[in-house]
Amino acid sequence: MLKPLHDYVVLEKAKEEKKTESGIILTTGEAKDEPSVGVVVAVGPGKVVDGKLVEIDLEKGQKVIFKKYSGTDVTYKKKDYLLISAEDILAIVE
Repeated sequence: MLKPLHDYVVLEKAKEEKKTESGIILTTGEAKDEPSVGVVVAVGPGKVVDGKLVEIDLEKGQKVIFKKYSGTDVTYKKKDYLLISAEDILAIVE
């Protein structure tokens, strides 16, 4: 598995599907930005500030919202992940 260093987080991007109430999946012909929602797969130990380790307040399995166009796309064992700085994560979805 991927183990991030410093204040980095590994995310699996959530795929957004539009469905009707009856369960029919809708497709659109227009180009659309990818959603900026992902699930935490792994969390680094944190960042050293003034000689002290500041831990990241995230846990594996949490759903988060992150800044668009941030991070680095990584493919590992045929699965796509996003390696992103903890500072680019904006919120936890509860």
